[in-house]
Amino acid sequence: MTGNLSGQPPAMPRRVYTSWSARVAAFFVDMVPLGLAWGIWEVVALRSATLDCVTFDNGGVSCSSGISSVGYLAFALTVAVSVAYLVWNYGHRQGVSGSSVGKSVLRFQVLDEKTWRPVGFGASVLRQAVHLLDAAVCFIGFLCPLWDRRRQTLADKLTGTVCVPKRY
Repeated sequence: MTGNLSGQPPAMPRRVYTSWSARVAAFFVDMVPLGLAWGIWEVVALRSATLDCVTFDNGGVSCSSGISSVGYLAFALTVAVSVAYLVWNYGHRQGVSGSSVGKSVLRFQVLDEKTWRPVGFGASVLRQAVHLLDAAVCFIGFLCPLWDRRRQTLADKLTGTVCVPKRY
C-alpha cells in the first residue's frame, strides 16, 4: 500500500491495526526468555552465596552473606545474554521480518506506515529506544493505542511505524 498524493499514510479503518491487548500480550511473550535467564541467575546467586559469621566474646554472632565469584560471573553472563537477546529480537528479527518473537506468536508485525514494509535493524532499535518516552510520564505513551485511530504508541508516531496483523 502506498500513501496518497499529500504524502500522508492511507486512511485505514481502526480495526486494520493490531489491538492494544495483543501488543501487551506480545510484550509479555518477548519477556519470557529474559525472565528465565534472570531466574536462573537468581538460583545460581543464592546457591553459591557466601556466608561469613563472626562470633563475639559475649557469645553473640553476626552473619552476613554476599554474592560469590560464581554469582558475579553468572550475573555478567546473564547481562550479556540479555543484551544479545534484546538486540537480536528487537533489532534483527523485528527489523527484518517485522515481528519479534512475541509479535510472531500473536501474529502481527511492525511496519513502516508509508511503505508497509519492515523498518530494518536501525529503525527497529531506534523505535525500541523511543519507547522510553512512552514510559516517561506514567507510561501514558503505551496507552495511546487505546484511543488512537491507528492504535500507535508515542514511539510509533515518532518513528512512523504501525502494528498490523500478519497476512498469510
